[in-house]
Amino acid sequence: MSFYSYKNCNSEACPGNVSGNILTGLNKKVCIQVKNVYDSCLSQQQLDNQRVVIENIVPVLPNSCGCNCNVNTSGCRCSCHENVCTCSCSSCNAGISHAEAVENAENSPCPLPQPCGAWTFESCRSSTTKGTISNLNIERMCDRPQFARVRCSVEVPVDVLFVDQRCQEWMGQTSICVDRDVLLCIPEDSIIPFTLESLVSAICVSGTYIGNCTFEITICVTIVLKVLAEVDIMVPTYGFCEAPPCEEFAENVCDEFFSLPLFPQSSCAFEEVGGATHGGSNGATATAATGGSYACGTCASGKAATASTCSHCGTTCLSGQGSLCPRCGCTMTSVS
Repeated sequence: MSFYSYKNCNSEACPGNVSGNILTGLNKKVCIQVKNVYDSCLSQQQLDNQRVVIENIVPVLPNSCGCNCNVNTSGCRCSCHENVCTCSCSSCNAGISHAEAVENAENSPCPLPQPCGAWTFESCRSSTTKGTISNLNIERMCDRPQFARVRCSVEVPVDVLFVDQRCQEWMGQTSICVDRDVLLCIPEDSIIPFTLESLVSAICVSGTYIGNCTFEITICVTIVLKVLAEVDIMVPTYGFCEAPPCEEFAENVCDEFFSLPLFPQSSCAFEEVGGATHGGSNGATATAATGGSYACGTCASGKAATASTCSHCGTTCLSGQGSLCPRCGCTMTSVS
């Protein structure tokens, strides 16, 4: 099972929301080494008509497509006229990274092709979430203590996917450089210095090949700048995590079914049979047979029925059907 498996009934030892008093179970203080984020900011923009030159070009050779996407390749459907082919390959369009493309090319038993004819842009996206910061300039502001003007250039690495005239897919590497000029809260000088890091993501909207390994693209870029420092920090804890045993996939698939009650449960929380009596609003008693019957989930006085929700898996049942969850066995909590 996992922390979040319905079989794991020890909710107190699992990550997640805390029910009841959040301080219950805090039994020690520990010192941990972390990167403390003093400040951060996010910027998003669309960059139009950006010219990028790609390098480290490698053919995309998925293993299931053999050496190349051509007329004789199993699984690929190509229509060729002279030296121009239009191909549809069921697995060639699967996402692949530049590193995987390089590995496939190095391990290919076939001679590697060469780009042929005109290139057609397919897509591009950032190859990593870590950007490279250069030309960093931090100017503290006299009129705003703790703040500084931060100017820098953030380089976003990008993988570009394209096809040549013979329907062979290729991938190359490039980068987009974005200048940032922002205000950030900067900590005071210390023995352990702070650093500035960037979290990046980018995806192309469109692109056109203009020759000489150069594409003109429109790309959407997200950049998060963070002021960080490696620190030792004291935090209260609930103790060490106890890792539950793994739940093997497709094993014990009947457990959830077997956890259901043997017989159907009544859908009415206050269903009465025969001469059960309840007090009315005037103190008199009424029986189910003499006008004291109850609508499903509502008693004669008009008071709505209550439901119980499992504190672990969220299963909801009408009150009166047991204090334990029929699905995972955890305690049911009554709610109106």
